[in-house]
Amino acid sequence: MGHKRLVAVVIGLVFTLAMVGSAAGSTLSEIVKRGELRVAVQSGAAPYAFVDKNGKHTGSMVEFAADMAERMGVKLKVLDFDWDGLIPALLSGKADILAADMTPTLKRHLKITFCDPWYFVQPCVFTGTKASYQTLEEVNKPEVTVGVLLGSTGETNAKKYLPNAKIKTYKGGGRMIIQALLAGHVDAGVNDDLAVLTVLPDFPPNTVRLLDKRLGQGKDPLAFAVRHDSVNLWQWVNLYFKTIRTDGTYDANIAYWMESTDWKKDH
Repeated sequence: MGHKRLVAVVIGLVFTLAMVGSAAGSTLSEIVKRGELRVAVQSGAAPYAFVDKNGKHTGSMVEFAADMAERMGVKLKVLDFDWDGLIPALLSGKADILAADMTPTLKRHLKITFCDPWYFVQPCVFTGTKASYQTLEEVNKPEVTVGVLLGSTGETNAKKYLPNAKIKTYKGGGRMIIQALLAGHVDAGVNDDLAVLTVLPDFPPNTVRLLDKRLGQGKDPLAFAVRHDSVNLWQWVNLYFKTIRTDGTYDANIAYWMESTDWKKDH
């Protein structure tokens, strides 16, 4: 390779690395300069994110996002999307952070970067109390229709662990599957246990039950997500959760939103 060509290649490489570095570090500074942190949520997913009786966005992840914005010294803007619109909203730049009860997967990570897990949930199968299903084997039959959320980990788990059942997808929050179950549109549903147990009090008592055996080998992690080039923001979010685990903020949030139903009275 000639000297001039080598110099040209080196200059091109340096320029490329500089551009990548600039892009990687730009999101956090842009947020501060803008004075606004834009967070994409799905509001039909209490206790993670929902609109309360006063028309206000709230929930565990919204509270975390609001605290992030306060510690950044900026305002919080909550952007509401259907489940299948969350990742596109992040990739398009409409949102800086994706804050939903989303599980990191290899397929999703091809598009977005997940921060460290902030909580863990257990996938479950639920059905009507009058249904005869007691085991996963009884649900895993061609004549059984199982409701799931489109693009969710529940859909992936249902296809993996209930391959013989008929899978029916819904757009929106987890309560839609319960509504479909009670309306007779599906025979069972798959979601994380917290999402199901949280909304059950909103329906007639003793109409829905969870099967004793959960899906999978363990609990699924939930994590915030950013774009691949938002390296500084990714680092900041990870540091944020490490910080709040030591100052009591994390424990207070989890105790209120995840480990009790006190928030139902307030919101």
